[in-house]
Amino acid sequence: MNKQIIIAEKDNDRLDVFLTEILDITRSQIKKIIDAGNILVAGQKVKSGKSLRAGDAIEISIPDEPETQLIPQNIPIEIIYEDKDLAVINKPQGMVVHPGAGVSSGTLANALMYHFSSLSADPTRPGIVHRLDKDTSGLMVVAKNDYAHLRLAEQMAQKSALRVYRALIQGVLKEDSGAVEKNIIRDKKDRKKFIATDAPKGRYAITYYKVLERFPKHTFAEFKLGTGRTHQIRVHCKYLGHPIVGDNVYGFKNQEFKELKGQLLHAYRLEFDHPTQNKRMCFCQEIPEYFQAILQKLKTIVLQN
Repeated sequence: MNKQIIIAEKDNDRLDVFLTEILDITRSQIKKIIDAGNILVAGQKVKSGKSLRAGDAIEISIPDEPETQLIPQNIPIEIIYEDKDLAVINKPQGMVVHPGAGVSSGTLANALMYHFSSLSADPTRPGIVHRLDKDTSGLMVVAKNDYAHLRLAEQMAQKSALRVYRALIQGVLKEDSGAVEKNIIRDKKDRKKFIATDAPKGRYAITYYKVLERFPKHTFAEFKLGTGRTHQIRVHCKYLGHPIVGDNVYGFKNQEFKELKGQLLHAYRLEFDHPTQNKRMCFCQEIPEYFQAILQKLKTIVLQN
């Protein structure tokens, strides 16, 4: 069984609707899991229409699928830092973090099992405390034991961990800094996508941004997560009317830089309190070469004009 615990965020949410918004499965699939007794609220079996209260602990047990059983694979990864409790790695663009949606090998999880003899216990997501999208590069922290995982996950949930990203976006942002505070919900037309909404439904999300450099048709900007929703920065950038360059899901259909293989979004900075050493850890990782190359092209155009 793949078990996880999720805490309800507000009163009066329907259980099945709430889980649909945060898990990558359909409402009918959630109902089947509930009917099988594999979703408990406060330790009790419930119906799919149960009304939640803020703080309710939802325990989810999903049966393992044979194809998702992980095997160690000798996939190169860049280890930025390592000690007995954790490691910080620089994930490359194009690498899926863990198995799912038909992907059972070639993931970061497979690589972690090969490179580290000890990881926090999760049959399909060993050591993985937080995620990055497949085509987002940058810093991730990996837990090497269950205690470290719990302490790090708490910091992610309580927002005491700091995650800062850098991205190149379409168009020119007028404001030097600001925030996007819009709830995020699944797109009913395409369940793999999300949209920002003014409606009270969905999950609360806030992203802070700061301009680093402006170009005639683009902006190089920094983003800080106030919440950690799936695709949050990408969705909020689209809401602003400035989607991320290279984003094949939320970006423009006709991409200017044909050489790109995904969005120019990079997890640049990561800060957290060490789970056992009583000290603040801070890591920065510069944007990858293909990202730097696009910035250089834009700077060259400015100089030529």
